[in-house]
Amino acid sequence: MTCCAGPRRLAHPVLRSVPAPAARALGPAALAALAILGALGGCASPASPPPAASPAGLADLIARPAEGALFDGMRAYDDGQYASAEGHLRRALAAGLRNPHDLATAHKLLAFITCASDRLAECEQQFRAAREADPAFVLSRSEAGHPLWGPVYRRVVAQ
Repeated sequence: MTCCAGPRRLAHPVLRSVPAPAARALGPAALAALAILGALGGCASPASPPPAASPAGLADLIARPAEGALFDGMRAYDDGQYASAEGHLRRALAAGLRNPHDLATAHKLLAFITCASDRLAECEQQFRAAREADPAFVLSRSEAGHPLWGPVYRRVVAQ
């Protein structure tokens, strides 16, 4: 009985995954079981499309100039190195960050830095840019309650 045009191939993944040396090492009963599994699989199906590319990992992302600069800026900010953080964050924006959440994060940290250094007009501008980049952008409750940038943020949100 023929079910396909062309030569019959065993399509079961178990059979395709057994390397030749391992197949020779298997006993007759195991080979028979594998053959039955293959026969139950029927005709080989047409080639399926390649699997979707796996998402980029952290190492891949920080190797990109914009994302690497954002990472460095976030790390410097967390370490209290605000001048360094500001430089890295500005480089990240200049290098072309594209992810809305990443853009909002860079602008948020720049807003914190500029508010803390009494550059309130620029702080307000950075909060506006964060909201433009990501309409879902909001500060956490503790961030919004900060005495330096909380009032500036609330003014931007109210407008």
